[in-house]
Formats: sequence, structure tokens, C-alpha cells
Amino acid sequence: MSKNLRGLSARKGLDDGLYDEMVRAAGAGDDSAHERLISVAGGFMTGHAAVMGASSFYDFLRKDHLGKKVFVCDGTACLTSGRQEDLKRSLKEHYADHEIGAVTCLGHCHSNDAFMVNGEIRLAGGDGAAPALYSFSNADKPALLVPTGDVREYYSLAVKWQSDTPSALKELELSGLRGRGGAGFPFHLKVRSSRDAKSVKKYIVCNADEGDPGAFSDKWLLEERPHAVLFGMLMTGMITGADTGVVYIRGEYPLAVRRTREAVKELEEAGITEGSSGPAAFRFRFHVVEGSGAYICGEETSLLNSLEGLRPEVRTRPPFPAVYGLFGMPTVLSNVETFANVHYILKEGGKDYAALGTERSPGTKLVSLDGAFNRPGLLEVRMGTPLRSVIDGMGGGTRYPVKAFQIGGPLGGLVPASKVSDLTLDFESFSSEGFLLGHAGIVSVPEDFPIIKLLEHLFEFTKKESCGKCFPCRIGSVRGYELLSGAAEKGMKIDRRLFDDLLETMQFGSLCALGGGLPLPVRNALQWFSDELKGYFTGKEAK
Repeated sequence: MSKNLRGLSARKGLDDGLYDEMVRAAGAGDDSAHERLISVAGGFMTGHAAVMGASSFYDFLRKDHLGKKVFVCDGTACLTSGRQEDLKRSLKEHYADHEIGAVTCLGHCHSNDAFMVNGEIRLAGGDGAAPALYSFSNADKPALLVPTGDVREYYSLAVKWQSDTPSALKELELSGLRGRGGAGFPFHLKVRSSRDAKSVKKYIVCNADEGDPGAFSDKWLLEERPHAVLFGMLMTGMITGADTGVVYIRGEYPLAVRRTREAVKELEEAGITEGSSGPAAFRFRFHVVEGSGAYICGEETSLLNSLEGLRPEVRTRPPFPAVYGLFGMPTVLSNVETFANVHYILKEGGKDYAALGTERSPGTKLVSLDGAFNRPGLLEVRMGTPLRSVIDGMGGGTRYPVKAFQIGGPLGGLVPASKVSDLTLDFESFSSEGFLLGHAGIVSVPEDFPIIKLLEHLFEFTKKESCGKCFPCRIGSVRGYELLSGAAEKGMKIDRRLFDDLLETMQFGSLCALGGGLPLPVRNALQWFSDELKGYFTGKEAK
């Protein structure tokens, strides 16, 4: 059925595609939205249920969301900062309770005072303008924080490689660049697989649906260095033979959407890409797509389904996107930071980039520091740097006592403060110690913040954001939330063996990392904060 729907959606492709038509139809929020959606279904020869099911999936298209006037962030960093309630109280001076909604997350984890109104992000206090974000690198020659400068000169590097794309691919291989979205998969393998695939059409898709609370590195790149991202996509297209690129940006980042669209227009007006007013230097066309509020679209196959106008549920794999991706065509799909590294690699050389990090974790990594730090902001850190120097040196330490750091988003490991000195910032160190580097966003857990409340929050987040396709995630997240909220709010004891079985089922039975990744921070908490949590459990641990 999905292949049939995908084929119908592919007839119009990305120009006024099914997703865009569906968003326009449902997003008006009036009583005629239902009729408009039925009309969209007819125009694409798609069943009414398919279009209704897809449109109802997104937070921003639901009637209860459309009735709100202002939205506060309910992400982990804002929760642990303790500033959410103060912000809500201040907003109630201007809005009624029913006019205030919540979203996760607005990407201001470094300030913890952001809210969204009229499709724009504002900050509490002052004139609402965001101050310049603190950024720093411990690399002598940073790969990502440097300005891109003149557009024509920046993209002139592509001319050098245009006639020798095999060598460009070789440089990517020498760099050892691994995906920066969390999984750490070698980027060159995706590129090579797509290059080798036989197809009349290929795509490059940038996953900019950065939904992990605590991470805002992709947001910063799209707002401040959009051409670094677009260049990486363009070069990847040249190497693989793709002529179309899509940047899928989460709707909670309105400035990133605007800045990226402005950058694409700048390319076209400069005659650098197809679609310009003059002769095109490179036959490559960009599409910037704004998401409609769904964390799961950060999972690559859910994102592809969303672009196709299908319900954004996780696909089973194989086949992988590199050979069967957007509209069933070979697609290189990677995240913002990964593409942004390509310019440095092709300019300075793959070996030079690799030397910035370790043998198995080459290059640098962007690290987001939340508002608990004395120097909150964005760091570009050489892989292999001691985590202690990142937190206490580059970040200036925390403003108040912290007992743990959740690193890598809501599915990332929960690192107790006592373990910080044992870790270096790279994939292998975190993995060997039972944690996960992931996106490398750092959320600080204060000494007085109950771990049981953090675990309750993580299960509630997963329950809310699950696509619902697989039982372990859909049902397991609800059951876990019920157990933890019962223990935290009503004093109900949790059977430890039952809880361990639940975690095991979610880890090994879930289709993607949402349900499969949640057990990691929960187990970290049970291991390192057993004294704090033991009063909430009964029975012996499962062997």
C-alpha cells in the first residue's frame, strides 16, 4: 500500500507536492479544512483516509494547536532549568490559560526563556531579541565556526571537483567523516552506495528536523552558516549524480527556515545553481521544506514518508535510503552538521580533517551547552578531547551544583558528574562506558532535581512523539509513563523485574531509536542513582 501511495505522490514530485498541499489545506484551521483535504486527496488520486491520517499526525495541524496563540518550550533543558513555570506565569499576564500551548523544543536550551508567538521566536525579558550566541573551538583551524564569506568564491571550490568526482569521494573516505546526527555511520558509504545505484533520478536530503531537547547546533548552522550546508549537499549531488536537494527543517525553527530560503535564493540569483536568472553553473535545484511538528521526522525514513505526503511512520529496513529513498529513488540522507563539513574536507583535504580527531572518531563535533553553564552556547570540539575540559574549561563549569549530564538528547546517556573525568568526547569512549555521544547536546540535571521526575519526563516525551507503528514503542512508552508517574505522584511501587522486562522489550522490539534508545538513559539512571531511586521499586533486579 505504501508503495502505491508513494507512486501517486511521486507524480507531482516536490513542486506543490502532496505534503505541501496537505499542510496548506489543514493549516488554515477553519471549518472548511476537512473539505479541502478531501479535495487534495482527489487531486492526487489518493484515498481520503490516507490524507486525513497523515495530516492528523502533525502537532501544528491539529485543531487544539491552531487555537493557541503562544507556545512555551517543554523540552528537557527548560524543564531541568526550573524556568518554565516562571515563564508561564509571565505569559498569563497577557494570555488566557487556553491560549497557551507547548512545543518541544525551540532550540534556545542555552537561555531557557524562549516562546513562540505568531510563528516567531521571542525571549522573555528585555526587547525579546536574542543576544549573540557564545561560540568557541579548541581547533586551531575550525571546520564549522568560520564564516563562509563571499558566495561566489565559496562555491568556486565546487568547480575544482566538478570534473573529478571520484577524487572528491576519495577525500570524503579519507576524512572518515561519520554522520553527526547521532548514529555515527560513515558518510562516504552512503555516498558511494547512492553513486553506484542505477536510477533515472536521485536525491540529496538534509535532515534538519533537529528535535532533541538540548541540541541547537543544526539550528545555528542553518541560521548562521546556511551556505556551508548547501555546499555540502551540492557537492554530494555532483558525486552521486543527483540533481535535486531537499532541506527539511523543523517548524519550531522559523528563523532557520527563512535564512536557508534566503541562501537558496542568493545562489539562484548569483547564477550558481539551476533556477537562476542566468545560465546555471550546476544543474542542481534546492527545495526548503518546513516541518509541521513531529519529533519522529528526525528519523530518516519517517522524514522521507513526510516529504512524500504519507503518514510519517518509520519504514522497515532494508532497503536503506541510499538505494530506496525519496519516492523510491536512491537518496543520500544525512544531517545538517554532516553536510556542513564537506567544504572543509574538500578544501583542506580528508587527511587534514581526520587529524582533527581520533583514528575512529575523526574531525570535530559541535557541542551544545545548556543554560546551566557559565558559558552556555555552541562549541566546536576536537574529537578525543577530555569531557572534563569541555565542561569545566570550554564551558566554564556550571552555575549551580549538577549531579548528571544527559548527553545526546532524550535518548542519550545519563552521565553522572562522577564519570565526567573518565570520558573523552568521541563515539568510542562514550560507548565503552555505557553512554551515547549522539548529537552531543548537553543537558544539566541539578542536584535538587529528582531523577524519578526526569525518567517520567523521558517516557512522557516518547509516548507523545511515538509514530505508533510498532507495539513496543507505542504501548511500552505509555506503560512506562504510567508506572513512573504512579510512583512519583502516588507512591505506587514499581516491580523491578516487570520494569526491566519492559525496557528489554522496547530496546530489542522497537523499529527505530525512539523506543529502542529510551532504555539507555533509564538504565544509566538505575545504575548510577540506585540509592535515590530504590524507594520507588520493589522486588529483585532481573538477571
